[in-house]
Amino acid sequence: MARFDGKVVVITGTSSGIGRATAKLFLDEGASVFGIDRAPVPVPVPTSTAAETETETATATVTSAESETDTGPRFLFHQCDLTAPNAISTAMSSCRERFGAHVDVLVNGAGVLDSWASADSVTDDDWQRVMAINLDAPVKLMRAVLATMKAQRSGVIVNVCSKASVSGASAGVAYTASKHALAGVTKNTAWRFRRDGIRCNAVCPGGVATNLGASVVPGNFDMQAFQTFQPVMNLHLHDNDDKSGVQMATPHIRPEDVAEGIAFLASDQAKMINGAMLPIDTAWSTI
Repeated sequence: MARFDGKVVVITGTSSGIGRATAKLFLDEGASVFGIDRAPVPVPVPTSTAAETETETATATVTSAESETDTGPRFLFHQCDLTAPNAISTAMSSCRERFGAHVDVLVNGAGVLDSWASADSVTDDDWQRVMAINLDAPVKLMRAVLATMKAQRSGVIVNVCSKASVSGASAGVAYTASKHALAGVTKNTAWRFRRDGIRCNAVCPGGVATNLGASVVPGNFDMQAFQTFQPVMNLHLHDNDDKSGVQMATPHIRPEDVAEGIAFLASDQAKMINGAMLPIDTAWSTI
């Protein structure tokens, strides 16, 4: 029996990167997955091997702010901007219509980078954009599922935090503040609902090979601030495996590596783990 047979899992950020890898892993392990992203449905969709023949050519034609793509019996993709008014309530209504009122796992995986700006240079727009996506949306989704989880007296929430959740030297001020705050939300939720059968944990990835860098607003990029953080980044990103001997500042952690950590925290194998911040960063968290 697979770890998540019969479970309903809500995952944000499923169009790419960590969210997509996590959706595929949960599907492979028997779960029904409701995926949310503001980007179009990924092609091929992150379906389990058993459903590939039905869904491998699935595409979505987006004609409005929100759309849905039915990609098989256990995966429904809902495209929306989670920061828009009523977007979360609409998304969760769609989830209930498809999979019923039960929600077993919420994975808050969607996120954006800031422009590496410091407190003296961050713009209001960049601050508000990062906070809305990295902090406000996860908290509102948690609020949306907690009533259900309390009623069923079971549930797991896994937030995708960051090295920047525990360090001040690995990102700009907006991203750092958003991820520190999400760590606090994680711990607060774990303690508050520990006797309701609900667990809340987080993974803290290091540099992961995703398209997260595309979310940086180029016009706001603070090169001076970035250069002060770069030595700390290079301690983690430098890779000496290149045959030429040249160090390449590239991420070496795969989205699938992070997905494995998320699935572990969501599983019964971690039933006594609550309020934890799990580093997935090949020892970067030790400095």
